[in-house]
Amino acid sequence: MLALEELAAKYIQKTERVLTLLKSVNVSVSPDEKKVYAVVDEAKRYLEDAKYYYEKKKFETSLVSVAYCEGLLDSLRMLGYVEFTW
Repeated sequence: MLALEELAAKYIQKTERVLTLLKSVNVSVSPDEKKVYAVVDEAKRYLEDAKYYYEKKKFETSLVSVAYCEGLLDSLRMLGYVEFTW
């Protein structure tokens, strides 16, 4: 089993890659384009929080933050607003 530090680092790296490669925001499906971008921005903030807490060696909080980020991104993907694969 991975230690919390390793697990948090793995999730942060994976989520950074997804945010970097986020293919497209499908605004034609979105009822409000600004809201989709707002959710993506919120996801980015959660990722930054995860990195901050990781540096502070608060690995549990880091992992929770990156999990929130992933949840937001997965929700947008499931609704068809963005395209990516983990």
